[in-house]
Amino acid sequence: MTSSTTTSTTGKTAAAADRRRWLALAIVMTAAFMDLVDVTIVNIAIPSIERDLSASFGAIQWITAGYALAFAAGLITGGRLGDIYGRKRLFLVGIAGFTVASALCGFAANPEMLVASRLLQGAMAAMMVPQVLAIIHVTFPAHERGKVFGMFGAIVGLGAVSGPLLGALLTQWNLFGLEWRPIFLINLPVGIAGLILGRKFITESRADRAMRLDLVGVALVTLGLLMLIYPLTRGRELGWPLWGHVCMLASPLVFGVFVAYERYKTRKDGSPLVELSLFRVKSFAAGIAVQLTFGVVMGIFFLVWTLYMQIGLGWSPLKAGLTGVPFSIAVSAAAGMSVQKLVPRFGRKVLQAGALTMIAGVLLYIWEAGRYGTGIEPWQMAAPLIVMGAGMGLIVAPLTDAVLSEVPREHAGSASGLINTTGQMGTALGLGLVSVVFFGVIDEKRLAPGQVGTAFADAFRGSLWWVVAVLALIFAVMFALPSRPKQHMEGAAVAAADEPEPALAHS
Repeated sequence: MTSSTTTSTTGKTAAAADRRRWLALAIVMTAAFMDLVDVTIVNIAIPSIERDLSASFGAIQWITAGYALAFAAGLITGGRLGDIYGRKRLFLVGIAGFTVASALCGFAANPEMLVASRLLQGAMAAMMVPQVLAIIHVTFPAHERGKVFGMFGAIVGLGAVSGPLLGALLTQWNLFGLEWRPIFLINLPVGIAGLILGRKFITESRADRAMRLDLVGVALVTLGLLMLIYPLTRGRELGWPLWGHVCMLASPLVFGVFVAYERYKTRKDGSPLVELSLFRVKSFAAGIAVQLTFGVVMGIFFLVWTLYMQIGLGWSPLKAGLTGVPFSIAVSAAAGMSVQKLVPRFGRKVLQAGALTMIAGVLLYIWEAGRYGTGIEPWQMAAPLIVMGAGMGLIVAPLTDAVLSEVPREHAGSASGLINTTGQMGTALGLGLVSVVFFGVIDEKRLAPGQVGTAFADAFRGSLWWVVAVLALIFAVMFALPSRPKQHMEGAAVAAADEPEPALAHS
């Protein structure tokens, strides 16, 4: 009788624990989805924000670049804070701050308040997002993680598809006369629910080894990023002042000081912000370069594409949002095929084929934009967008595996954080470069009303040539990736339990 009772109690406890971890998964994935949607939802509403707040092009760039910059600068710090103080605690701080920042964005009275609120939103996302994968890692046993990470990949694809469309619908519907503001206010109920449920169902965890936060490293990397990206974003609007050129030229020196300090920090207490030994791994260093340059492509393309459709062609947010659906579907379809069928068979060639496919799609877009001019229709854009989306899907899904394939297991967390950070840095840099490659072609003060469409179409085509050049660079750098990426680090960790540790002394 006692044995039966004990078995029954154990079964109930296991069932409760099982329910808790799946609820925890739903909560952290919802938060990740909220961040992904917030990155893409804003682009489609930019022309509406510009009209409503009388925002300059410089302010418009900062509404997107500010979020990306704050997110990039804070990702490594957010991950390290979670290791030190608890991932559940940092996740809850992040989601609470993200919700407050979303409210401030939604009620912004002027461009300056919106930019400041977006900076706060990016910083809070940097506290929240790094905890998602860490919480999944400690909550689920190794044999379940493959299924869970597959679900996470689906959420990423869904975020890419639904962001622009949701932004278009919310802007077009003009709910309660709020115009673009619901794209931010929609985060409030989601964030509040995530905060309440997260406190109840997420299990707390910390790193096994006690670490300290590298505050000097945080300050140096943030300063270096600001010195590079702020002048790029504001330079054209301010007439390219001397201090802007000085800042950009001096930023590599700041990054040099950062590297020197990180080496000193490693020798002193083993708690650097960035694990520099990772860059001795050839595939990792090459993968970081690919991630950075790919971020530049994304930063340039999505902003100028939105401005081209809505201001240059005069399309409504909904029409522009629906135009992007074939692209998003192609990304999701190609990503699934890439990971499951193509990469295991062809390895690195799949990623290089993705870069060449994207180039083909961009070249087709350049031809169509020139051929049809301002009379181009969404159905005519579908072909280049599907080709570009397929190419992007072939790259983004397997890239992380390729980059991490030769990284020692003990540094997998730090390496993963660096990959995310580098991608966001690239996006922020790309958004800053829009000032040069797109707005440099347009003089908003001198354009006659009838010339706007043609000027924006010319600037769009010019920007796409920059995208082609960067994609060609990405293709070349990909030769340094391993020809056949090893098993994903999560799977490798399971296999390593039964196999000898690989020789990675050079790393």
